[in-house]
Amino acid sequence: MTEDVTTTDGPFDLEKLRELVELMEKHGLTEVSLKRGEEKWRLRRGPQEVVTMVPAAAPLAANQPAASAPAAPAPSGDSAAEPVDDGSIMITSPTVGTFYSAPTPDDPPYVKTGSKVDSDTIVCIVEAMKVFNQIPAEVSGTIAEVLVENGDPIDFGQPLFRVRP
Repeated sequence: MTEDVTTTDGPFDLEKLRELVELMEKHGLTEVSLKRGEEKWRLRRGPQEVVTMVPAAAPLAANQPAASAPAAPAPSGDSAAEPVDDGSIMITSPTVGTFYSAPTPDDPPYVKTGSKVDSDTIVCIVEAMKVFNQIPAEVSGTIAEVLVENGDPIDFGQPLFRVRP
């Protein structure tokens, strides 16, 4: 005599749990907490997210020679970043990973050339070890140039965007 242990009023519904995990993966979520009555679910996938932000370089003062400013690491490939002396600020990568310009392949990019940003504006996602880190601009201005392509591997400190304050 066997007893069916899958009931709808039990604390865990394996099918609902599977659906929730699939939704987390689809939307890039690393943690979900749910509560209904006495039932509580907390799911976490991947390592706990720790985001270390690197402040963007300050613009050069008019009386400083360009040679005295520290050079930002140049991206690999043909699109090497030239030092800019037009007062632009670089938004650089806080980590090694993969650059994504939009939350999903079907969504429009967070920003593009000409987009206005402020310090809280999310400009991209950098995926590192299956953790999707949203990168804020941390500066106010207009995106003058996007320096990397969607899906490009990027390095720590690599310039991603040039912003005119």
